[in-house]
Amino acid sequence: MFNKTVPVTLLTGYLGSGKTTLLNHILNNQSGYKAAVIVNDIGEVNIDQTLIEKGSASAGNVIPLSNGCICCTLKKDLMKQILALIHTEKYDYIVIEASGICEPAPISQAITQLEGTRLDNIVTVVDALRLADEFGCGEKLVTSYDETHHIEHKKGASTAQSDDIERLLVQQIEFCTTIIINKTDTVTPEQLKTVRSAIRHLQPAATVIETTFGKPDFRNILDTKRFDFDKVYTSAGWIQAMQGEEDGKPETEEYGISTFVYDRRKPFTRELFELWIKQIPASLIRSKGIVWFSDMNDRSYIFEQSGKQVMTREFGRWSGGDRMIKLVFIGRHLDRKKLTDTLDRCLSRSVLSQQ
Repeated sequence: MFNKTVPVTLLTGYLGSGKTTLLNHILNNQSGYKAAVIVNDIGEVNIDQTLIEKGSASAGNVIPLSNGCICCTLKKDLMKQILALIHTEKYDYIVIEASGICEPAPISQAITQLEGTRLDNIVTVVDALRLADEFGCGEKLVTSYDETHHIEHKKGASTAQSDDIERLLVQQIEFCTTIIINKTDTVTPEQLKTVRSAIRHLQPAATVIETTFGKPDFRNILDTKRFDFDKVYTSAGWIQAMQGEEDGKPETEEYGISTFVYDRRKPFTRELFELWIKQIPASLIRSKGIVWFSDMNDRSYIFEQSGKQVMTREFGRWSGGDRMIKLVFIGRHLDRKKLTDTLDRCLSRSVLSQQ
């Protein structure tokens, strides 16, 4: 039994986004908190630990977890380290800097199951310049279909490259409670508006903070009481769009970024949908939802696309007459009519599809 509950803040974001700068800022301005820091680096040598120790007044409280990622290979080690820190009763806060390739959902789920701790905030740091230049303010988060990603068949499974940068960026933005748009001084006002809009469509519920050198008010990072697993799990833009469509809310568009839902009561012909995947427009940032194929009339599938990853996996059997296709699309300058027409041409015309 623990004498107190220790809150945890998890920092995520791709390589070079500014997580280490943010962490040093927090540790030097923590206003009375005695914080322990866990730093994850996928290499054998933890470079971030060295940078934090040089720049922080809390150098002696930095614990490295190297040569792996805490969302998979080092997850058990992370849980053991958190419990060990709690048992010392020396710290009243824990800050975790995840590696650049970390997926936040598995870590958050594990932390919420630990006794003596409370996940307080998941902070995702994004590089405004990277989104604007490399990913075209969102419109280049998706490229053409990659041959290594394919629809799952009866005896096969879809595969994805673990280092898919665009997929990681989307996941880190979708699953968080606070988003820091960093390096805002390196983009034009119009670029920043588009970046802001793309992020808001991907994650409408998170608190968004804009900074130039990764130095927000630390009170937006520590002890915020923002994290609730169920709320965060269902807060992604594609989920909100599905629910909004059912409530009759209109399509939203801002600075060219829009969201809409494709909803049909007929199945796709699998071969036609596979061809459609190969021609996915580069303007799509995110697509996700439920699909249904005429050759497997009793099965539902989850379709998901972000970055180079395009995959479909079996989701389970339909119950009763609830068969449907329902897909959410988030993108820039989307031609809704063209997307709808091309998808409609993938629908099965067989008698079976009417059942």
